[in-house]
Amino acid sequence: MKIAIIGAGKWGQALNHAYSQNNDVVISSRRTKELENFVPMEEALKYEYLVMAIPAQFVRGWMEENFVDHGQNILVAAKGIETSTGAFLNEVYGKFVSADRLAFISGPSFAAEVQKSLPTALKISSTNQKLAETYAHALPDFIKGYVDDDVVGAEISGAYKNVIAIAGGVCDGLGLGNNARAALISRGLVEMTRFGEAFGAKTETFLSLGGAGDLFLTASSTLSRNFRVGLGIAKGKSMDEILEELGEVAEGVPTAKAIYKIAKEKEIYLPIAQEVYAMIEEGKDPLESVKDLLS
Repeated sequence: MKIAIIGAGKWGQALNHAYSQNNDVVISSRRTKELENFVPMEEALKYEYLVMAIPAQFVRGWMEENFVDHGQNILVAAKGIETSTGAFLNEVYGKFVSADRLAFISGPSFAAEVQKSLPTALKISSTNQKLAETYAHALPDFIKGYVDDDVVGAEISGAYKNVIAIAGGVCDGLGLGNNARAALISRGLVEMTRFGEAFGAKTETFLSLGGAGDLFLTASSTLSRNFRVGLGIAKGKSMDEILEELGEVAEGVPTAKAIYKIAKEKEIYLPIAQEVYAMIEEGKDPLESVKDLLS
């Protein structure tokens, strides 16, 4: 199978490593990188199967400026909600290709561990089950692939867990203990399920790899960029300082803004996301946020 990875950040490079085990794979990005199978974007876009590892907030602009439709299939590897419009990524990509050519990858998967070929399980979601199975079967032996058709559920769980991960980092950064973090994560699972159900997602999706699995991982480890954002907030650092130190995209930051806006418009009760938004956008004291959540 011939696959092109678009986006050479850590997750793009991890998927490049994974899919290269059993397939003919190239990788490309806006900036040239010293990678063994790096090719110009024009060449990569001619591959039949693409894996798009472009951060959520840049997808629309990138597609408008760079995408040439050759009938390619696309596996979306980013997780987030477009802040400017509140659109999910299936809606953004849907402006350029039909739904039957789109699939979405989710599940508990730190890029650093995938790069080391450590055991992982991932889920591919698509309205086109044959396409989902094609991408799943192309995964290497160290990754167990599952498929389903709940695209909206996969998208929301993948995006929302990053917001809960920020709250998890705040919890640990304040030294509130394992009990508090476990309570936060479990309530976060309920909250993201409530949000997903408002958009027609299947409840069971949030108990799967892409829901609970990814949430438990991301909201409790310093390998998570979003968790580290929460640690920085707990230490009283500004968002500019936190993101500069991070040096990478933390999707939970813009996603918190998008979710807050959607929640207000649709009147969905999302207390954890609301407090994360308040800490990020309004500079609310994290201790006050925790106090308000507990009350």
